[in-house]
Amino acid sequence: MAVSLSNLCSLRRLLINSACGRAYLSGFKSNLSLDRLYPTSRLDITTIPKEPESKNGKFSGYIPMDKIQVTYSRSGGPGGQNVNCVSTKAEIRFHLGSADWIPEPIRIKLAEKLKNQISKEGYFIVKSERTRSQQLNVADSLDKLRNLIHSIAQSLVVPEVSPETLDRQRRLRERAARERLKEKRAHSMTKQGRQSPTLES
Repeated sequence: MAVSLSNLCSLRRLLINSACGRAYLSGFKSNLSLDRLYPTSRLDITTIPKEPESKNGKFSGYIPMDKIQVTYSRSGGPGGQNVNCVSTKAEIRFHLGSADWIPEPIRIKLAEKLKNQISKEGYFIVKSERTRSQQLNVADSLDKLRNLIHSIAQSLVVPEVSPETLDRQRRLRERAARERLKEKRAHSMTKQGRQSPTLES
């Protein structure tokens, strides 16, 4: 009995589908399924993750999107017709005085250092037009803000000095004082040698 090629293909497809159906009904799971690759992660992407806590007055890096305002405008520079059609320049702003997600010492230092960049209403603004994508420009603005806050936080940290370093600094100061006195003495002797001798009567 001759079997056509199309009949063989349809028979093969039927066997594969029935095997997959039996595997699905039997509860088969691949070793590469998400719940096996990431057993401790929450695979539900519809819920908003909990805000991490800032410990010991340190900035956690988390910027709550519900507490900042995002606006878009036309970008400058080259970009063809896309510049004229799409508002890709991103601008994020937030009220610095009420930004409780930034620790208070960092917020005070930020207000001092960037007082010329804060509006009369107390809003701090970060802009980005690096790319031709709204989402990438928002991400770049958030990254700029995050790096700025981290740099301010680093400037507030007073480095601990070890006793060995303190002892070394003391010895260097004493050595510099001895060298300075030695130079003064040599200079004084040179000046005395230049004086004309006095005649004794």
